[in-house]
Amino acid sequence: MQRTSFADMQCPIARSLERVGEWWSILILRDAFRGLRRFDEFRTSLGVAPNMLTRRLNALVEAGLLRRELYCAHPPRHEYRLTERGKDFRPILLALLAWGNRHFSPEGPSVVLVDIDSGAPIDPVLVDRNTGRPLEPGSYTTIPGPAAKSPAGARPGRTKERLRRPSAGARRERERRHERGQMR
Repeated sequence: MQRTSFADMQCPIARSLERVGEWWSILILRDAFRGLRRFDEFRTSLGVAPNMLTRRLNALVEAGLLRRELYCAHPPRHEYRLTERGKDFRPILLALLAWGNRHFSPEGPSVVLVDIDSGAPIDPVLVDRNTGRPLEPGSYTTIPGPAAKSPAGARPGRTKERLRRPSAGARRERERRHERGQMR
């Protein structure tokens, strides 16, 4: 069965899935963040067939998420290191970890994020880089970006003018929830 390519779609989610949409790719990136670099390390950690691992590593290198570095000339051996693009995948992995712990760990979490200084558990949230505010449902929407050829992904009837400020009631409700510690 031939796989559909998302590479030419305008949707950034589809384009991202084109690069990391296979579970082996995400698990390879997880292991790269844990410090694994060599083919045999990935193979031992994942228990994946060598031909599949080779394909996935090549795809991650081609997508610019990993770079291949020669560490032994005879025979030629390479390490796989995260690129800046690959390092930018960290928040997605942390979000998957938290989501998986919340919804798919009936026996309890097997991996927990903790603050390195205090040891206190961390519950990651998505925030706006510019304001530091959590992105809660109702606090954002999507609009066509500058490169959009069509308004795919945007909600009809939304304009930049309507998006500038939430209603006073919505702002008060978000402030109340924030004060009560209910913002996630």
